[in-house]
Amino acid sequence: MTQEEPSICEQKTYNQIFRAHYEAVTRFVYYKCGDLQQAEDIVQDVFVKLWKLCSTVSFSKVKAYLYRAANNSFLNEMAHEKIVLKHLQKTAPSVDNENPEYLMQMDEFHVKLKTAIASLPQKEREVYLLSRVEKKTYSEIAEILGLGIKAIERRMSKALLLLRDQLGKELKF
Repeated sequence: MTQEEPSICEQKTYNQIFRAHYEAVTRFVYYKCGDLQQAEDIVQDVFVKLWKLCSTVSFSKVKAYLYRAANNSFLNEMAHEKIVLKHLQKTAPSVDNENPEYLMQMDEFHVKLKTAIASLPQKEREVYLLSRVEKKTYSEIAEILGLGIKAIERRMSKALLLLRDQLGKELKF
């Protein structure tokens, strides 16, 4: 730390850094994790670490420190979550708790669904299967079939309405 730089250990300077960078660093972490609460927790921990290490971080490099520390904290949390999930998978019993009646109803439903799909008009069936089975987007389907996206949307809408009519409330889209 040079003589011209303000000290991060001074409350006024630290508060200025916090106000200047908190929101941007929080958004940075939020874009990585998608959970605002988790992002805020990580960034708050980073600022606590900055306060504890204030004498070792120079004022000119504080922004880089904040982003690097936030990224590292996020990566550490993700690694910890992976370990926890791996441990849970090892300890969780792999028992099929479905009762036989439910399994039989599911088999019957699958037969009804296949029959309903087979009874769709050819154009609607083609769009439905490309979308739901092949996991193609509407734009990909439009390109494959040489149609516009609106035509694909209409065909999918018609297919879903026909399936809903045939299957009633058994089918959730």
